[in-house]
Amino acid sequence: MTMIMRTDMDTLITPKSEGAALRVSHLRATFGTYGGQTRLEAKFHNAPIKIAKAFPLGGPLGVIVMDVSPGLLEGDCYDMAWNVQEGAHVYVTNQSYTKVHPSSLNTPLGSRLNQRFVLGEQAVVESMPEPVMLYKDALFAADTRVELAPGAVWMQAEVLCPGRTLRGELFHYQQYRSKLQVLLDGELIFAQNQRIVPADQMLSAPGCLAEMTHTGVFYAFSDRLASRHIEAVRQAIEAWPGRPGQQVSAGVTATHKHGLAVMAAGTTAWALQEVLAVAWGALRQELLGLAPLKFSK
Repeated sequence: MTMIMRTDMDTLITPKSEGAALRVSHLRATFGTYGGQTRLEAKFHNAPIKIAKAFPLGGPLGVIVMDVSPGLLEGDCYDMAWNVQEGAHVYVTNQSYTKVHPSSLNTPLGSRLNQRFVLGEQAVVESMPEPVMLYKDALFAADTRVELAPGAVWMQAEVLCPGRTLRGELFHYQQYRSKLQVLLDGELIFAQNQRIVPADQMLSAPGCLAEMTHTGVFYAFSDRLASRHIEAVRQAIEAWPGRPGQQVSAGVTATHKHGLAVMAAGTTAWALQEVLAVAWGALRQELLGLAPLKFSK
């Protein structure tokens, strides 16, 4: 078994397994404020990932992560650490879909994405990546850890595709695992651990995905969240007109403490992206007092 153990923001240990080890690519970025503007103060990356562009958004700073490879190949591990200091506000996205390529069926290494977000007081992170595309025989694990100081806000949207459906790949991947931990002022306030093994699970059963194929989630965590913010997101989702021919089911709920989650399912990635963007825009306006971000890549 291959294990990855995180010891701190700058160290990742990748023990060898079956004579092979994961290839780790690092991305480190630190953001601060100067004159009311968020600035990229320091960065480090090694191929194939990098920050391709940083651009001002009228106070907040936007950054685009680029992957110059075809995607995550077997044995690849992308390890990203985002340090957002007091009062800084960062919007993070990537250039295109996260494409996860096949892994061998015998003693597979799989592919990994590890992220750590550390937010100072009143800092804001809006992490809005493009969907994850799981190719046939893909084996993928994503681990995210969020550490919030009082007053900080972290938001993230994720959309999961079941394969290249136009090529007939529908839940033909080996396994998908996703872990999320959120800490506020050192207290664990949320933990999620999802594991999908299509060969072993009845994903099309009623009560599971049924006729749906794609899933999406939008998370937000902050001690500034209140019930009125959840209600604003709910009203925005209910007012979304939908799209002809698109079947989408979505709802919002409060988490155990200081958070909300929007869960959505549908049959295309773009429709889920649209409804999650509606939720994000409503919360951005109600919680941050900012208009929905209109951004084209």
